[in-house]
Amino acid sequence: MTNFQVYRKTLVLSGVQFLVDLAILRVFGGLIAGGAFIGIAAGNVIIGLIVGLVLAIIAGILGSYLFSNRVKAAHIAMITKGVNENQLPDHVVKSGFAEVRGRFTSLTAFFFVTNAIKGIFRQVGRGINRIGTAIGGDAGNSITSAIDSAIQILIGYLCDCCLGWVIFRKDENTAKAACEGAVIFFKHGKTLIRNIGRIFGMGFLSLLLVGGLLFAAFFGIFSLFPSAFATLSQEVAKALADGGTPEPIDPVVFTVIAAAVGAVILWSTLHSVLVRPFILTGVLRNFMESGKADMPKESDFEAIAAKSPRFRKLQETI
Repeated sequence: MTNFQVYRKTLVLSGVQFLVDLAILRVFGGLIAGGAFIGIAAGNVIIGLIVGLVLAIIAGILGSYLFSNRVKAAHIAMITKGVNENQLPDHVVKSGFAEVRGRFTSLTAFFFVTNAIKGIFRQVGRGINRIGTAIGGDAGNSITSAIDSAIQILIGYLCDCCLGWVIFRKDENTAKAACEGAVIFFKHGKTLIRNIGRIFGMGFLSLLLVGGLLFAAFFGIFSLFPSAFATLSQEVAKALADGGTPEPIDPVVFTVIAAAVGAVILWSTLHSVLVRPFILTGVLRNFMESGKADMPKESDFEAIAAKSPRFRKLQETI
């Protein structure tokens, strides 16, 4: 199967992930709003907000653990199956959840060690960030910030690849399989370089084309209500003045900003649901091929453990 065929057949799980996350977000917001309303009725809105926020955080954690992480694991399990076996079952949603249900303990353990994996991967970022530190000043800080953002995006893909590797190595200890995933990342620089180009190239193209179209659509819609945005710009100017003399904000500029913000928010959602899974399919295929061609060995573990305390701690749990 080609990357696009795997992507197209597993895309439904990305849609399920979006709906689950949206439901969790609505519950989160609903609990906070409910706490505020109860607080108003009881005469103490702060206490109500605090109680609502605590309940929302608990619900968010449980929702992520019980639902969101399972859907994510099911999605990656099916992508992993497609790129490894070049075939997928007819009912990918049912098969994906069956895979997760049968390996609930090991996949739960993986999500618990994710922070350790992220810490290992960030060590690469520390070395690259020295470029910005060496330059210094505002330019150096900007470079460091840009590198940090890029590393965070890359880490998200690499953690997903590690999850795919854990699923592939189903007969192996979860911590050991996760360590193997980190070894694959550090050993195969050429694969990493190809992945960086794919991730940021397609991401930029998606932002340019899809984001541009969304901005044009939002601006066109907002322009139909000039008086409303003129009033909004005045209210924002008053709020920013904080009691002083407000500096007027051009309603057209305000409309442009509002359209840009709306476009970025909607683009980010569409990108995560529609574009990111396609990028992940290609990245995961390269990752899996590299790992199978050169299976990590104990000597590889020791080489990385000598440089990474986080890796050493993860290795000790094997």
